[in-house]
Amino acid sequence: MLKVGITGGIGSGKSTVCRVFSVLGIPVFHADLQAGRLQNEDPGIVKELKGLFGLEIYSAEGLLNRRMLASIVFNNRALLGKLNGIIHPAVHREFEIWSAGFSDFPYIIYEAAILFETGNFRNFDYTILVIADEQERIQRVSKRDNSRAEEVIQRMSNQMTDKEKIKMADFIIENNDNQLIISQVLKLDQLLRSKSHVWKMDR
Repeated sequence: MLKVGITGGIGSGKSTVCRVFSVLGIPVFHADLQAGRLQNEDPGIVKELKGLFGLEIYSAEGLLNRRMLASIVFNNRALLGKLNGIIHPAVHREFEIWSAGFSDFPYIIYEAAILFETGNFRNFDYTILVIADEQERIQRVSKRDNSRAEEVIQRMSNQMTDKEKIKMADFIIENNDNQLIISQVLKLDQLLRSKSHVWKMDR
C-alpha cells in the first residue's frame, strides 16, 4: 500500500479532487477535519493550546474559538509554527492508526491544506499538488466564504506559492474551469495502482 499526500492552495479545489478519488474506491484521510476534532477532544492538545494562547481560547463548553485562534496566528509566524508543531504530529499519528485498516488497498490518500510547509510531505511515497489559476481561486473562495477579493488575496499571500510547491510535488492536477479533472484523476489512479504493484514486488 502506497501512502499519497495531496494538497493545494486555498480555492484550488483539492477537496473536489479527493471526492473523485473516493468515488474510485480510494480511502481518503481528511487531515484538517481530524485536526479540528483533536483540538476539541484530545486533553493533551487542549492543555497545550490553553497554555500557549490562554484559557479564553476555549469557550465555556470546551470548544476551540477558531476565529480567535486564526486572528492570533494570522500574522505571527512564530506562534503559527508552535501551533503546527502541536497539531500536525498528532494528526499524523491518527493517520498511521487509520491507515492500518487499509493495508489491502493499492494506495490511500492524506488530504491536508499544508503539506510542504510543515515538511510532512517527506512521510509519503508520493505527493499530489492541485493547482488553479489565481483569479479562479479568488472567485471560488469569495463565493464559498462570502469574502471580499482583498481578504482572499491576503489569505493566499500567507501560503506557500504554487511555484514553490510545484518543485516538490510528484504529480500535478490542474483544476481550472477549462480542465477536466476526472480524466486527470483517472490517469493518475491507474499510474498509482501500477506503482503500488511494483512497490509490493520490490518489498
